[in-house]
Amino acid sequence: MRIAIVGAGNVGQALGKGWRQAGHEVSYALRQATSNKVNALSADGARVVAMDQASASAEVVVLAVPWPAVAAVLAGLGPLDGKILVDAINPLTAKLELAVGFDDSAGETVARLAPGARVVKAFNTTGAENMANARGFAVKPMMPVAGDDATAKDAVRKLAEELGFEAVDAGPLAMSRQLEPLAVLWIKLAYAQGFGRSFAFALAQR
Repeated sequence: MRIAIVGAGNVGQALGKGWRQAGHEVSYALRQATSNKVNALSADGARVVAMDQASASAEVVVLAVPWPAVAAVLAGLGPLDGKILVDAINPLTAKLELAVGFDDSAGETVARLAPGARVVKAFNTTGAENMANARGFAVKPMMPVAGDDATAKDAVRKLAEELGFEAVDAGPLAMSRQLEPLAVLWIKLAYAQGFGRSFAFALAQR
């Protein structure tokens, strides 16, 4: 599958590395075409493209950028009609609190800003270290996936499984309102409660 990851921070790089290892064709779209990060990605064998070229040949576009940049980034990507658009963003303030909640979410905001895209919420409920090494746990960590397009959601669930997660259908895109607070819980446990970053949520069934 051809995947374009918008952003090359910790999350974007972790996802890209995992999918490249799984045999997918991965490219990174960055706002600054010339930077040390571009050089580092290129040296690692990754393909870097301009923002307005990211969706041209990609089947899946992954948003892995800071919340304040979402509107500008989506405008720079151009038309996304029919594309699977994965929202891996948490709408956080500088105090690591939710900037959007209760009756809205980042996932739904992305869908409004990219009305022709098939938006799926995923890869936002754990840290980048766990996305890079999901298979390192004794029990499979879960990755909830929410969206209104069943085919798009199934494709993203498969991508999560290829990274080593137990992909869980969390329902429609509006469930982003629950998944984004779950990410805040992970952040608070990791930092405020001293758990560190090497833990993830899992489902226990009997």
